[in-house]
Amino acid sequence: MTRMIVDCAHYREGHRQHDGPMRPEDAAVICRRDPGFVWLGVVEPSAEELERLQRVFGLHELAVEDAQSFHLRPKVEQYEEGIVFVVLRTARYVPGEEEVEFGEISVFIGPSFLITVRQGAASDLHASRLRLEARPNLLREGPVAGLWAIVDKVVDDYAPVVEELERDIEELEQIVFSGAEAPISRIYLLRREVSDFYRAVHPLLAPVSGLARGTVLDVGDSLRQYFRDVNDHLELINEEVAAQRDLLTTILQANMAVVSVNQNDIVRKISGWAAIITVPTFIASFYGMNFRHMPELAWRGSYPLVVAFMVLTGLVLHRSLKRAGWL
Repeated sequence: MTRMIVDCAHYREGHRQHDGPMRPEDAAVICRRDPGFVWLGVVEPSAEELERLQRVFGLHELAVEDAQSFHLRPKVEQYEEGIVFVVLRTARYVPGEEEVEFGEISVFIGPSFLITVRQGAASDLHASRLRLEARPNLLREGPVAGLWAIVDKVVDDYAPVVEELERDIEELEQIVFSGAEAPISRIYLLRREVSDFYRAVHPLLAPVSGLARGTVLDVGDSLRQYFRDVNDHLELINEEVAAQRDLLTTILQANMAVVSVNQNDIVRKISGWAAIITVPTFIASFYGMNFRHMPELAWRGSYPLVVAFMVLTGLVLHRSLKRAGWL
């Protein structure tokens, strides 16, 4: 378990009281004995290690089971003994692949402890911890201050993903609306990434809004305004992602229209050349019926005259179709 603990510290009166490694049992003793709270950070623990945390801190079995899962919907659930369980989905753009890599952070909040469980490509919370430690006035608010630092970090990490997706969408727009065809698979896959990203962002609106209003946890007035700021950023990101999803649908439809126009253009060209070839083919087939009584067969200049007529007819049709835009 120790190798999975990335950081564990005791905070009292807005300041860190403990440095160095700490076992979960020692952290639980401090929670029961000393004022303040303990923030325990864990990365990809095994089922046995989570069960150990469950026994030591009295976590609910359903919350621990959810923390072992992946691709959960962002949510906030309250359990007995004042323990709140929060699930956040993190996002990270993968350059060059036009993909969004997702991870999860499960947060257990008790009266005197904060436990974070990171799974997959989760955001690094070390910077969030340092940022919060630099604000003793917020640390005095208890474990909920740590939750603010985590949520704020997750939402801030959404912004670069939105920007990179926007850049990819603009590139597709330039291709499609310039009259060229964009690969349909690329548009579809990018829309799938945006839809997955939307499912990570949108369900988080209600929990963060509840935190901003103080209806989910006991959030003090000084900290509530910070949650309101996070909520504003989250709403803006949600609107941008929803707009991107709709825009990709429009781009897909426009691309299909471009494909259809190009196909129609090809069909027109084929039809035009078929019309040009039809006239000399008809004349040649007429003389191939081997009739005996055809007076012009005895004319000395009949052959060059017929060939000249076929060539002239083809040139006239070619010029007419060229003017009509079929060739």
